[in-house]
Amino acid sequence: MYRQGDVLIVPVAQEALPPHVAVAPKERRDGRGRLVLALGEVTGHAHAVVGPGDLVREPGPLGPLLLHLPQGGRVVHEEHAAITLPRGWFRVIRQREYVPGSVRIVAD
Repeated sequence: MYRQGDVLIVPVAQEALPPHVAVAPKERRDGRGRLVLALGEVTGHAHAVVGPGDLVREPGPLGPLLLHLPQGGRVVHEEHAAITLPRGWFRVIRQREYVPGSVRIVAD
């Protein structure tokens, strides 16, 4: 497992991937060519992957992302040290915060 701020990145075995991943639409890269895992609502900074890969969003409003890095990659953020990931699949989970009566994504 890897953590960068409020983002948790968990390796996923190929055989454990949901079947829809093969045909699911891929998330678009941002204007800088990065795969954005989480955008800081307060600062505008982003947890992002540079280099080759794909990002698939799971269904649901708080659904995690599935990240595929065929050659490995680096997760970068303006306020955190970069993380080097090996090649493979990963589930990207945003930290959530309990608020009485609901759950919300932690704002960076």
